[in-house]
Amino acid sequence: MKKLFLFMLLLGVFLSSCIEEPDIQANTNEGNFEALWSIIDKKYCYLEYKNINWDSIHTAYKNKVDNKSGYLEFYNLMADMLAELKDGHVNLYTGFAVSSYKKWYTDYPSNFSSDLVYSERYLGNKHYSVSGLRYGKISNNIGYIYYSDFSNCFSDTNMSYIFNYFKDCKGLIIDVRNNGGGYLDLSEQFASYFFDKATITGYMQHKTGEGPTDFSKPQEIKTPAHKSLQWQLPVVVLTNRMSYSATNAFVVRMKMAPKATIVGDKTGGGGGLPFSSEIPNGWMVRFSASPMYDAQMQHTEWGIDPDIKVDLNAADKENGYDTIIEKAIDVLNK
Repeated sequence: MKKLFLFMLLLGVFLSSCIEEPDIQANTNEGNFEALWSIIDKKYCYLEYKNINWDSIHTAYKNKVDNKSGYLEFYNLMADMLAELKDGHVNLYTGFAVSSYKKWYTDYPSNFSSDLVYSERYLGNKHYSVSGLRYGKISNNIGYIYYSDFSNCFSDTNMSYIFNYFKDCKGLIIDVRNNGGGYLDLSEQFASYFFDKATITGYMQHKTGEGPTDFSKPQEIKTPAHKSLQWQLPVVVLTNRMSYSATNAFVVRMKMAPKATIVGDKTGGGGGLPFSSEIPNGWMVRFSASPMYDAQMQHTEWGIDPDIKVDLNAADKENGYDTIIEKAIDVLNK
């Protein structure tokens, strides 16, 4: 019995020496820094595409980490490090703050005025609203929908009533300026009303390893044609830099819609599907993990160019005109 016990003990020691312990960092500022840096190094999907030298960033920020500094000072340092990725989908979540990168829109003209949109020239006080969709008829019998958030869920029934209301219109404007995103499935649903057949509108890859180029083969993203609701007339989609994330995905799809034209400014991007992970102190980091492409296999992370580039003119704005809406009206009147 003693020999058996000794054998089992020695076997346990031997086996334990062959099992690699997980790389668990200490819950210190240095440990949390290493954990955060490592998560991005192994799982973030745009290091190669954005030509980011993450090793150099490790060196630069490691020298600034001090175990004696307070939580707020350490948070600000880590937020600055994550901002090096220039990605609005990268956030550090804590119990007291959430970091975010905003220069994807703050460094550009807004090209949007809610005062103009809700002025009597456009939506006015007599417009209708359902499930986040604000709609009405504007100049020369043209339908107009302003949709500000893809987190506002709408139904086929909602869209059926709206399309019926616009049945005598010559065309439709869909304004997604300042729409920062939401649910990807809603962006697909909204786009499906403007396709007459299932169409390849993009591609996606997934990380398959820890290297910056370890990805799966591109997988097709198809936009289906809705079974019963299909808008058959021309449609113009209005965009600006704050058209981001799921809205960016919607515009990627609409680029391939047979009767759609994109008017306004380049979208803000946000082409990577986000993923979340935790560091030892309990903070969560969200980051882009799966890159998405358009139908030509071009990255969508930096945004989508419009078919017709238009900026909101200051003089037009002063006189009560939205230059971008007016251009959309011109397109539909041709």
